[in-house]
Order: sequence, then structure tokens, then C-alpha cells
Amino acid sequence: MQHQASPQRYERAVPRYTSYPTAAQFHAGVDGSIYGEWLRTLPGGQPIALYAHVPFCRSICWYCACHTRVARQLSQIEAYAGLLERELDLLAADLGEGRKLMAMQLGGGTPTELGGKALLRIVNHVMSRFTPVSDVEISIETDPRYVTPDLVDILAAAGVTRVSIGVQDFDPAVQRGINRIQPEAMTADCMRMLRTAGIERINVDLVYGLPHQTLGTLAATLATTVRLRPSRVAVFGYAHVPWMAKRQRAIDEAALPDTGQRHAMACLVAEILTKAGYRQIGLDHYALPGDPLAIAADTGRLRRNFQGYTDIQADTFIGIGATAISSLPGGLAQNTGALDAYEAAIRDRRYATARGVHMTSNDLLVADVIERLMCEFEADLPHIARRHGMPEDIFDDDVRRLQSFADEGLIALQDGRLRVTEAGRLAVRLICAAFDHHLPTSDARHSRAI
Repeated sequence: MQHQASPQRYERAVPRYTSYPTAAQFHAGVDGSIYGEWLRTLPGGQPIALYAHVPFCRSICWYCACHTRVARQLSQIEAYAGLLERELDLLAADLGEGRKLMAMQLGGGTPTELGGKALLRIVNHVMSRFTPVSDVEISIETDPRYVTPDLVDILAAAGVTRVSIGVQDFDPAVQRGINRIQPEAMTADCMRMLRTAGIERINVDLVYGLPHQTLGTLAATLATTVRLRPSRVAVFGYAHVPWMAKRQRAIDEAALPDTGQRHAMACLVAEILTKAGYRQIGLDHYALPGDPLAIAADTGRLRRNFQGYTDIQADTFIGIGATAISSLPGGLAQNTGALDAYEAAIRDRRYATARGVHMTSNDLLVADVIERLMCEFEADLPHIARRHGMPEDIFDDDVRRLQSFADEGLIALQDGRLRVTEAGRLAVRLICAAFDHHLPTSDARHSRAI
């Protein structure tokens, strides 16, 4: 019997669960002194992964809800690069220089707006403060509209191993609707330059649910993407949150697909990309079989954090830069998004932590369940409970809240093992929400479940 979730389910707004607790639970009680203590008490042999946030873009895309801005002048970008280096020095002092580094990611924004020389300097600064593992991954996000041969040469010289290219959609009408004009040839040229320079691992980021997007235009975008053959494709559902991202108010809401159309789009993405040989990873990622992300998924080593799905096996993720989030055993911490406050703190040799949340034993337990569901679509609940020193029946009330999902064939439960069925994959955020003990008392607003 073929099951299908009722469309009304996906109207519910829930977190994306890139962490638990989610950012909605962050509060000002976590400051730089607490964050510094978390860093100093991290066991010496525990490796880290590093994320550097660069908030600058050449122009603003209306769909984007990230913390970004257009720099007033070049000196502002140059000064920001220097602040990142200073923050790295603070971290090295508290973590201990030479700590093992498993991965470094530069995101934003458009981190290549720093310019080639500053990028090379920052990467070299990281490598001088920490000890990279032999297969360290250095990845960076970029905008193909502004990639030049000289920039690509510097990325290769910096040891960049993976580049994520923002595309969103190749259709001209959709691009006009989000204020991002990017011809297909421009993206193809960018990928050609990267491959010529020896950077073979290339990600392409797409978005469904955009204004003026149809099943036909999305299919054409996917067909073009398949021809370009990136290593990975991430296809995110557009989160329309104009109360948070004011730039989204420029989008014509009447041109946005409805929930039923968004569901059909998500299904179309999975159909086209899997037929083209991509392995479906979690909720919204796709990878070629030989890619490390696909291997991690096949071997039960897939992880999820604020940057999405990853194969990096580090329990500690350190974020630097304005708005960057760090995840440590003690809790989650986020830097201020105000550039003047960030600069003042770093120049004063203080962490720019503005908010965060302590991790309780129950938070660690639930985070484990949610990560397994988001990554593997199943969770052995009694086993997870025992691993955290909790009684095996601790999830009984949560499971009872999922009865309607079981009735619709979206989940199956046997001997305490919760499995999301194929029909329930798109509802996994809703399923995770049943375990989220913070959600019922939170007044935070989220995007729709699909």
C-alpha cells in the first residue's frame, strides 16, 4: 500500500534541526567568559573543525536569510580579515596551539570577497596555529559571477579541496524574482576553471520553492546541474521568513509555490537526481557514490551541524567571525552579528560571544536522537537511552505523539527502533519535533516543514 502524508502536515512551521537545542533557545546568559571556559576544558586530544563566517557580498539576493551585507568600502573587508586572524590567536591560546584540525570551511556571505591574498593569509594563519590531519578538508563557498582565473589559482595554492557554488536556479525569470542574474555559462566556466586548477570536489547549491519556479523550470535546472556533474548537490527548500530577513519583502509572495507544489518539487528533485546516479543523503543533499559524504552515509558516519550534512568526524565545531556559531560538549555559543561590537571585542582580546545555550543531559540525549533521524532516518531509542545512562522508556511519551505518523505509514516502530519510511522522509523535521522538548514553550517563528 502506498502511503502519503497529508498536505496539511507540511504547513506546520518547525526548526531545521541543524542543532539541538536550536538557535531559538539561545540566550544572553552565555557570554565570552563561559565560552572561553568551554574551550579551555576541552580534552587535549579532541580534534576540532573550524568555520569562518564572512558576511560580505557584492550584491544582495532577496531570497537569502543569512547574515550578509554589502561592504561600504574595501578597507572594511580588509579590516575584517585582520579580525579573523586575531580571533584565531585567541582560540589557539585557549585550545592550545597545535591542536588537531580535521576541516576548515569558509562561508558567508561570499568569503571570496575577502580577496585572494587575504584568503591565503587566513588559511596559512589557521595552519600555523593548529595541526591539520593528513586529509584535512579546506572548503569555501563562492559566487561564480565574481570568480576569476587569478582567484582560482590562489584557492588552489591555499590547498582548497572543495568549493561550493551558489546557483539556486538557472531559469532567468526565477533569477529576476530573487535578484540574482547568473547565466548558465558563467557557472559552467567557474566549474571548468576549478577543475583545471585541480579542485575536483565541487558542490552546487539549489533551492526549490522560489518565486516563479514551476516543476518544468526546476526540472530544467536539475537537468543542467546533472550535465555539469558536481560531486554534491544540495537542494534546500526556500524558507520565506520576511519577519526575520527584511530583504525577502521584495519577493512577490503571489509568485511563490504553495505547499502542495513545494512537496511535488521536493519529490521531483529526488527522482531526477537519483536517476542520474546521485545518492540521496539525509533530507536535502545528494552526492556521487565515491564522494566522502556518500561513503559516510553508507557506513553510518554521517553527521549534521550548522553547515548542514558533513562527513567530518569532529564533535567540536568552532565558529569565528560575526554571527558564527560554535558547538562544544558544554554547549552552543554564537558571536554577535553587529560588526562594531564584534570588532570591539576582538580588538580588546575578548570573545565576541553574544548568546548561546548550555547543554543539559536531556539535551544531549535528544540531540543524539534527532541527529540519527536527520542523518539515517532511524534511531534505536533503547540503545541511545542506555548510552546516555537513561531508562529505556524515557521516549515513550514522545513516541505516543507520533501515532498519527504511524497511522499514515510515515514511520515504523519495532522493538524500540524508530524508522522513517520512504514516504515519510520529507516529514522528518516534523518527526524530530516530537522529541523537541523546547518547542512547545518556544515563541520563535520557523519556516514551513517543506
